[in-house]
Amino acid sequence: MKQSIVFFGTPPFAASLLRFLHEHKISIDAIVTQPDKERGRSLQVLPSAVKALALELGLKCPIFQPEKASEESFLHLLEKLGTPLYVVVAYGQILTQRLLSIPSKGCINVHASLLPKYRGAAPIQRALLAGDEESGVCIQKMVRKMDAGDVIATAKVIIPPEMTFGELEAALCETSKNLLLGVLAAYEKGIPSASSQEENLVTFAPKIEPQETEIQWTNPAKIIHNQIRAFSPRPGAWSWLEKDKRRIKILRTRVVPGAGAPGMILSKEGLVACGEGALELLEVIPEGKRAMAGKDWLRGMPSVWTHFPKHR
Repeated sequence: MKQSIVFFGTPPFAASLLRFLHEHKISIDAIVTQPDKERGRSLQVLPSAVKALALELGLKCPIFQPEKASEESFLHLLEKLGTPLYVVVAYGQILTQRLLSIPSKGCINVHASLLPKYRGAAPIQRALLAGDEESGVCIQKMVRKMDAGDVIATAKVIIPPEMTFGELEAALCETSKNLLLGVLAAYEKGIPSASSQEENLVTFAPKIEPQETEIQWTNPAKIIHNQIRAFSPRPGAWSWLEKDKRRIKILRTRVVPGAGAPGMILSKEGLVACGEGALELLEVIPEGKRAMAGKDWLRGMPSVWTHFPKHR
């Protein structure tokens, strides 16, 4: 008999795992996701990626969307289900000890880092910002302290120098699928063993703040390159355009030799000087336009336009 679970998750990363579990006939007693929210310029109320997928697949299990997962009425619903194991994937709320104590086999979490490194909300972005050469996925037993539970299984992923957030997120998601399936198979036989985390190696990955996405051309090219790929394709690292209030998002770059005043356009082929070294702009999104090659955008700019502005 397949292990039955309650699945907690919200964004596309979690939805991809939910689809995989459904395809592999994992019994899902209920889905817990964030409430529907206003999205986009039209502020249309839309479901989370997980809820949208559950509806698309025609899953018959209940879908719970509590404003707070600590609500007593919601906890009573979970208790009535009697499901022995909960799987949590980027749910978006902190779970109380009261909730964690409900399933007889506990709660497990899929975390996109090599714990104890990068505990917290933004492990993928923080790994790219730091220029790490590898990342990975851990499946841990959840405890009240954030991402501090014993680790059941780990898988590593290599990070090439120009890999973006979107690409790394996809690679980690694919890696997590069979890893999670193996852990669920182990839970069919009991409660698997796990290894405690080394507290002296703990680092944290706090959520990304809006100001972190603005490019400072006085930084070294390598730092800016890592910033750009950490926020590509979303939310997008950006810079003001000279002499106006429009922004340009930069999605993909390459570190190249070059020197000049920070922000200076060294070549209409797409080279921009940084505080140290230079970047080749490979893909950009000018405000109000679609993504295009950096050199195509620069060739279309007025000849008097010579540099990005200094930080405001």
